[in-house]
Amino acid sequence: MIKPTNWFGIVLFSIMFWLSSSLILDFVVMPGLFVSGMMSQPDFGPAGYALFWIFNRIELVCAAVIVSALLIARQSRSDHDVVISGIRSRWALEISAALLGIAFVLTYWLSPAMGALGVSLNALDGGLSIPEGMNQLHAAYWGFEVLKLLGCGVLLKLALKDMRWVDIVRQ
Repeated sequence: MIKPTNWFGIVLFSIMFWLSSSLILDFVVMPGLFVSGMMSQPDFGPAGYALFWIFNRIELVCAAVIVSALLIARQSRSDHDVVISGIRSRWALEISAALLGIAFVLTYWLSPAMGALGVSLNALDGGLSIPEGMNQLHAAYWGFEVLKLLGCGVLLKLALKDMRWVDIVRQ
């Protein structure tokens, strides 16, 4: 007999993976690169873009998996009703769609724009300075990053609400 797919587990794993990897990148990797002086190197723009190119694609996969799994879980009503479930609520679906939109913006607009501004076109020029407009892009990036972290946190809270409900039903 084939066991049905645990979409709740897939959503929970994807949220936790995405949230933890974002926190590691934002609060461990990037500050480490800043402290080590790598960000002041002339070729940091292409290196940073390569790092974010990979990470942004992983974010897109996580967001797409979360949206897909929520849509599938919303259709299955075997455990408990949609009204009681946090992960199958309308809010979870709307938040996950917003997170997918944020991942698209970060992947296809912000990272390429920041990478293009960070490219050193004149390697012989000794003066390294922050290109004009980079501070606005950094502010936009951190704004989207805060929204993404808050959205993942709310989805995680909804998922934990479901775990508590399943424990109550089992008793």
